[in-house]
Amino acid sequence: MHRWNQSADQEEVLPPVGVDPLGVLSTTRCVVEDGEHVWINSEQIQTLSERWAELIGPATAGASGPSTGYDRYHFFDGSERSVNWILLLDALNFCFWPEKDQPRWSITYQGEHLSGYWAEAAALTRAVEEGRPIWDAAYLRAMSREELALIFRSEQEQQIPLFEERLTHVHEVGRVLLERFDGQFSRAVAQAAGSAVRLVQLLVEAFPSFRDVARYRQREVRFFKRAQICVADLHALFRGQSWGAFHDLDQLTIFADYKLPQLLRHFGVLEYHPTLAQRVDQQELLPAGSEEEVEIRATTVWACELLRQALAARGLPMKAIEIDQQLWLLSQRIPDMRPYHRTRTIYY
Repeated sequence: MHRWNQSADQEEVLPPVGVDPLGVLSTTRCVVEDGEHVWINSEQIQTLSERWAELIGPATAGASGPSTGYDRYHFFDGSERSVNWILLLDALNFCFWPEKDQPRWSITYQGEHLSGYWAEAAALTRAVEEGRPIWDAAYLRAMSREELALIFRSEQEQQIPLFEERLTHVHEVGRVLLERFDGQFSRAVAQAAGSAVRLVQLLVEAFPSFRDVARYRQREVRFFKRAQICVADLHALFRGQSWGAFHDLDQLTIFADYKLPQLLRHFGVLEYHPTLAQRVDQQELLPAGSEEEVEIRATTVWACELLRQALAARGLPMKAIEIDQQLWLLSQRIPDMRPYHRTRTIYY
């Protein structure tokens, strides 16, 4: 077994998995233990936990809930329409970065220039304001290429990355909602009976585009990034009430994307093999499902789990999804980080 702390004198063993109903921690554990391209530095996890209040801000260091900008860019009317809207948002929540040396896809919304996830959310809110019923399953199932292009239009005439894949996801959302849930994602929420875990499982089972599962040396590795973030977004949008009420949010993991490993590497928590570091820093594409890419995501999951345990030991208990949110927001405030890894994928 490889050391998960490359700088340690003696090999360390990851702590027990514990409760893991989604299988994310247990299936990523073997990747962390066997990986040859990415390592977790336990000393830097302790340092990050010590600096948590300083980095995040004492007022929000242990806080959860919607972030700044959430209300401004997310459509919400308290009805089933908002439940379908958040499902569509996270069905399309992936891969916003541009090709090397190309401008980012962006929009202007209410006089504000936005890119990335915020631009996606604002574009879908703008569509509602323009009278497009993007909560309607039949409308989604039949959406034309031209209609989706209009929804994601940019003043700079940039096309959102992976446009065709996003159109496929729009059609899938509409089709599955009509076939399985009477057109309403709230039916799936009701079937989950207040369980975030069960709703993630329903998403992964019913919607093929949410089945975020990789193979690593003949073993299945689960991440379920967009399925988990969809449940977390539903919880945030409804402030933990109504269709956003879940009793087991603590059993979700962080959402393995490209911003969190970039931030963790910035703080020395993740260490890349020199060959991988060079490829990432030169913005070379890493193939989806490659050992390097799966190791980056798996170590991100476990680094955040170890950070969660370190914070709890310091008297700051937090859910993994709360840590994820704070780290993602922190990543938006640090301008001088090395590049994130680039993988063209529908999963993040």
